Amino acid sequence: MATLQTWARRAPLRGLIDLAMPPHCALCGEMGAWLCTACSDAILALRQARQAALPAPPGIATLAAVAPHRGLVRRVVHQLKYGGMRVLAAPLAELMMTACPHALAQIDLIVPVPLHPRRIRRRGYNQAVLLAEALAACSGRAASLDLVERTRDTRSQVGLSRSARQANVDGAFAVRQALAGERLLLIDDVCTTGATLSACAIALREAGASHVTALTLAWAERYRAPTSRNDAV
Repeated sequence: MATLQTWARRAPLRGLIDLAMPPHCALCGEMGAWLCTACSDAILALRQARQAALPAPPGIATLAAVAPHRGLVRRVVHQLKYGGMRVLAAPLAELMMTACPHALAQIDLIVPVPLHPRRIRRRGYNQAVLLAEALAACSGRAASLDLVERTRDTRSQVGLSRSARQANVDGAFAVRQALAGERLLLIDDVCTTGATLSACAIALREAGASHVTALTLAWAERYRAPTSRNDAV
């Protein structure tokens, strides 16, 4: 379970990294921070253009995201996910908390969408875990980073249709322990069709969670309301 103390213990290591590679904005290159104020503000401005709540997929009570997955947002997600820039997790988590404070209200635990161990070995990390841990640190909320496991190595969702995405992740998640009515915040980087979030949330509801909210950095602009029921298991 991630805590503020866990984050603080890692601060000396981050300081050494900063000495070896001074922080510079991953988007514009400005020195001083891994995501500068101007680029952060530009990402938040994208959100202003679409304030409507996103329709939630089955198993999820409410779904929130910072901004549409295009332009600066697409670039920064790619840097975090594929570019090895784990240091972006902290400023991006702060953006998530700033843009969507309501998602953090009345929750007991922050939970990331898991990757299969084989995928983690190839990539080296799970970006959703990094975001969940950083969000726990900046919000003071508790997190359980390994509550959910991916029981099979599903193929990449990129390029799959909505129905194929759903079939790809159905039954792909298992919860490691019984829950007792906890209210959970499920974290991922991008919501494309909601299939992965939905499959993970349904597993958590079946394990005893009373309420699952989802929060992502971005939503795909083609995202639309699911055609199936929009409630619990």
